[in-house]
Amino acid sequence: MINAVIVDDEEKAIQSLSWELTNFSGEIKVSASFTDPLEALAHLDKNTPDCLFLDIEMPTMDGFQFIKKLTNKNFPVVITTAYNQYAIQALKNEAIDYLLKPIDTDDLQDTIAKIKKYNQRNFTAEKLERILLNFNARSTNKKITLSTDGKLLFLQGDDILYAASDGNYSTIFLSDGQKIVLTKKLKEVGALLPTDSFFRIHNSYIINLNKIKEFLKTDGYVVLSSNHKIPVSRQKKSDFLDLI
Repeated sequence: MINAVIVDDEEKAIQSLSWELTNFSGEIKVSASFTDPLEALAHLDKNTPDCLFLDIEMPTMDGFQFIKKLTNKNFPVVITTAYNQYAIQALKNEAIDYLLKPIDTDDLQDTIAKIKKYNQRNFTAEKLERILLNFNARSTNKKITLSTDGKLLFLQGDDILYAASDGNYSTIFLSDGQKIVLTKKLKEVGALLPTDSFFRIHNSYIINLNKIKEFLKTDGYVVLSSNHKIPVSRQKKSDFLDLI
């Protein structure tokens, strides 16, 4: 059974779509519905349905704005609209399909098939990810695992120079000049790095201790092998000196 969430500013439209989904398909259960987009965003931040049916024309926030505000996007989105000119834009905004109101039964069956295919593909990817993570955890040559842009990266500690904070994001700077942007705070990134070789030297920086080339005492900076200059915070200076 596919668990669906419906977001539409009109209660009658929700009732109509719920009836069509449950009566014409027999494969979908509407687990939650919302006329308020903000309430829907709060729900989806904590819950992951099998699919989301989203109206475009809403007065407080249109469907495209809603998609951009989603923090949890681990489910397929189906746009529902009475205006077919939204179709191309809908697909560009990460929706897997769109349905024109009133919904045609054949179109609905096609959409359900796409939802199943999407979720099966994601299930397979998640299963493979668990296998890789478990293998890495058991390996004698354990690597640092980072998830970004829909892929897993397995790095050696020596590959990383430092990590820098950018609010709710962090950037990993690699020895070969590459940068990796993660949707994690620096504290979360620090939890992924081995404590024997990485140190949070500043609120905004974690460095690889093995990459330090110089420590400029007067200026309060460390210089890495890549010639990057990283500030040492006053609060961290004493602990840092104990380490080196």
